[in-house]
Amino acid sequence: MTEARQLPVPDGLAGQRLDAALAKMLGLSRSAAAELCEQGLVVVDGTIGNKSQRVLADQWVEAALPPVVNRLEVIASDVAELTVIYQDDDLVVIDKPAGVAAHPSVGWDGPTVVGVLAARGIQVSTSGAAERQGIVQRLDVGTTGLMMVAKSELAYSRLKQAFRDRTVHKVYHALVQGLPDPVEGTIDAPLGRHPKAEFKFAVSNDGKPSITHYKLLEAFGVASLLEIILETGRTHQIRVHMSAFKHPLVGDTMYGADPKLAARLGMEHQWLHATALSFEHPITGKQLELHSPHPKHLEAVLEQLRSV
Repeated sequence: MTEARQLPVPDGLAGQRLDAALAKMLGLSRSAAAELCEQGLVVVDGTIGNKSQRVLADQWVEAALPPVVNRLEVIASDVAELTVIYQDDDLVVIDKPAGVAAHPSVGWDGPTVVGVLAARGIQVSTSGAAERQGIVQRLDVGTTGLMMVAKSELAYSRLKQAFRDRTVHKVYHALVQGLPDPVEGTIDAPLGRHPKAEFKFAVSNDGKPSITHYKLLEAFGVASLLEIILETGRTHQIRVHMSAFKHPLVGDTMYGADPKLAARLGMEHQWLHATALSFEHPITGKQLELHSPHPKHLEAVLEQLRSV
């Protein structure tokens, strides 16, 4: 039986593509929302909607949801390697290993951060789409390190605003191919969805403003260890920016890394680690500074390069 949902477009989603707005309004994956549009099951102010049209605040969107639609489910499953670095009544910061996604998504059937927290009985905020409740920042499946999740509703709201205001300080270590020239600088290039690959992103003139600061920490000839500070936090930002700079992350074959070098170093995912996180506690106002050392397998790659 088809389920009809009718909702006004909130101010915060004004100007977004219909499929992106619909996904957030209904808690669907973006691809599922786009499919509904393509099937003519979405109506905007009485007219069948196009997935790429921009929505306006207070427009009425009506979607006819078929009995089986791509709703994403949180499956409770523990991962021993995922450790809790900090926790209180309002938030939890975890040290994420590679191979764990932030939350359920289309095409991913492995463990997730929200699933691990559920398995451990750690209750998070109910704000956000059903499969992303409590998520205020994300790390890619292959990226390791510090990631924050909100537990209280007020913390969720304030932390989301803090990320929008760029007051959360995030430091990453990244191993890139070659030696960047200059060895310290800023990459300021807007990012948008890749025109030919749904799950990739690319530098795009009509993309969102994206700023990455980098500094050389150690040079190895075939690769360089960089400290990276994000001013913005776009999906795949470091990976896309470094690839566009002709220095893709070691192991990141999706964005042009040398597969032979990755195999030689034993890297099956990008060498990228969220090593430091500092922010003002959303409730107490206390400044928190958290750190995570390199995981053993990433440090082993550095030792291998140093020995050469």
